Amino acid sequence: MATEMEEQLVSTLTAQAGPMPAQEVVRLAHQRFGRKIALSSSFGAEDMVLIDMLMKVDSKARIVTLDTGRLPQETYNVMDATREKYGAAVEVYFPQAEAIQLMVAERGLNLFYHSVENRKLCCGVRKMEPLRRALAGLDAWMTGLRREQSVTRTDVHKIEWDSSNQLVKVNPLADWTSGDVWKYIREHNVPYNALHDRGYPSIGCGPCTRAVQPGEHERAGRWWWEHPETKECGLHVVASTAPSTGGGE
Repeated sequence: MATEMEEQLVSTLTAQAGPMPAQEVVRLAHQRFGRKIALSSSFGAEDMVLIDMLMKVDSKARIVTLDTGRLPQETYNVMDATREKYGAAVEVYFPQAEAIQLMVAERGLNLFYHSVENRKLCCGVRKMEPLRRALAGLDAWMTGLRREQSVTRTDVHKIEWDSSNQLVKVNPLADWTSGDVWKYIREHNVPYNALHDRGYPSIGCGPCTRAVQPGEHERAGRWWWEHPETKECGLHVVASTAPSTGGGE
């Protein structure tokens, strides 16, 4: 639960960020939090846009990523391209080996196909626990969430309180469309995951991601065997809050 001081901070930042373009939201967040904010990146298109914006503000800004052990090779390729282009020091967090071994011994390598419970367990071990370590000691984190992405993200604010992680959460691209993302990538020559050119608008772990078909929603290829309402890994499931300020989006 946010303290009164934290609520006031979020209210103030939400009011400021509401009418701002994404680049200015990134700058605002950096000015307020400095190295106590990190961009959590999966190296999808949205995250590459934010990396480009953030590196223009601070070339030493913190970028953290979660290597689940099941990522496509193309994701590793764009990680290296990011290091080469920006000189970025990407902090990679891995799941705990013993937890992976126990989970696999009890439920199998592909447990996630058998139930939502199993899939959430796998995401918890491979993503949630490493994320907690990645966010330790921070005051805020930044993500590439957009309202347009799915039915679970329609209420995303540019700046909000993340009650799950007890941090300020910054989503500079909240009001962007997919077209906005790709326009920025082309205009600024931003590197991106090659799977995007093969029909993968959203990319996660290899076994849990497929290409989408014409007319399908952009996140239809993530955990495609589940209902849309369950299709979050846990990183963004708990509702964040942004106090009403009269100056929001």
